[in-house]
Amino acid sequence: MGKMHDTIEEFKKFIFRGNVVDMAVGVVVGGAFSTIVNSMVNDIMMPIVGAIAGGTTFTNYKLVLRPAVLDGAGNVVTAEAAILYGSFIQNIINFLIIAACVFFAIKVLNTITAQFKAKEEEAAPEAPAGPTTEELLAEIRDLLKEKNA
Repeated sequence: MGKMHDTIEEFKKFIFRGNVVDMAVGVVVGGAFSTIVNSMVNDIMMPIVGAIAGGTTFTNYKLVLRPAVLDGAGNVVTAEAAILYGSFIQNIINFLIIAACVFFAIKVLNTITAQFKAKEEEAAPEAPAGPTTEELLAEIRDLLKEKNA
């Protein structure tokens, strides 16, 4: 029972370390951020790109390898086999937009952090300057002269 208790205690220490909690918060915020960016891509940008491309969206682009087989009533007997390269293009666009948004968000955070550090450095009193190496050596020399005299 002692090993199990030690393992549980070790797990508690691991979970409640600051960086694990920060990572969990980052994952949750990242998921919400991804939803916003996907909405921007799908609801704002892709309709514009679709209008420029002739009214279709990228998700409609595919390379059919084997067409679907239908029965007499029009029901699908065998689904088509297709390469959905339009979805792939859309996912690349999503990735590039997410990467650009993260880049600019980090750039803004770095600028804000640099401003706070500059203000802290201005507000912090300067540490008194210590003696130089030459001054310390001269003091040691003088003390040795006094001791030998």
